[in-house]
Amino acid sequence: MSIVDPRNGAPLTAPQESPSTSQEAAPSDEQLIIDVDRDNIQQLLEFSMQVPVLLDCWAPWCQPCKALMPILEKLTREYRGTFILAKLNIEENQEIAAQLGVRSVPDVKLISQGGLVDHFQGALPEKEIREWLSRYFPAPEDAPVSPEDQAAEALAQGDAATARTLYEQLVQQSPEHYPYQVELARALVAEDRSEEALTLLDNLPPEERDSAPARGVRASIEFRKEAPSDEELAAFAGRDDSEANFKRALRQVADGDYEAGLEGLLGVMRKDRGYGDDVARLTLLRVFDALGADHPLTVTYRRKLFTLLY
Repeated sequence: MSIVDPRNGAPLTAPQESPSTSQEAAPSDEQLIIDVDRDNIQQLLEFSMQVPVLLDCWAPWCQPCKALMPILEKLTREYRGTFILAKLNIEENQEIAAQLGVRSVPDVKLISQGGLVDHFQGALPEKEIREWLSRYFPAPEDAPVSPEDQAAEALAQGDAATARTLYEQLVQQSPEHYPYQVELARALVAEDRSEEALTLLDNLPPEERDSAPARGVRASIEFRKEAPSDEELAAFAGRDDSEANFKRALRQVADGDYEAGLEGLLGVMRKDRGYGDDVARLTLLRVFDALGADHPLTVTYRRKLFTLLY
């Protein structure tokens, strides 16, 4: 397949001055998304002197590759010629893959001016890919809010039904992008549909089933089972002992008020470190697991826990 300039549709023959794009129609898929092999790899590198190239290194047997490719294609269309997407099948082009240093797939490389600028590996969620692209390209002015961002925002605002609907659509569109299924399970938990969430998690591939996000959803289900009911909580009204404070913190965690719950668990530790065979500290660790190692609250309260212990 020959490479054409997405800005004017002309075949690329040699580096040339970039034409104006102000009055041109939006480029077609054939201009924006190409397959690359040994017959056009050199042309591709020449083309990168004018327009950056996103090189998606994939393989037919790679399930994450199949989940990632539709996302990359969607973003390429959205950016409308800011860069082109070149797809390299490493099974059919092993020599090129070796020259590019591809050791595992998916491996997405940003090439500009004939050289490697940056790369990422793995089937990242759309939100993270957008953040990665934003380091190098201004976001399209009319870029819509992605369904993934809409779903995450809905869940954060307590609108679990909307979040579930959006994640169901994402799962249908990209059934092999397993993070969407984990987030769908999280939305189901928020709707008090924990059994459905567990079934969804149990049907994931082993490596996804045991991932930190999936463990976090399972932990949130466990917290809901352990947390006191409204009636039980009412019985602790006016009490300021370790049991009452621990139960309140547990309920806050189960309700998704993680910061208040973490603060409450630390408070139990400060007043009564030995309460319940160190259950407050152990529960803090479980909350960290539920939130994930990179969550801001995990980072903050790990530091507070360390200060308290040492």
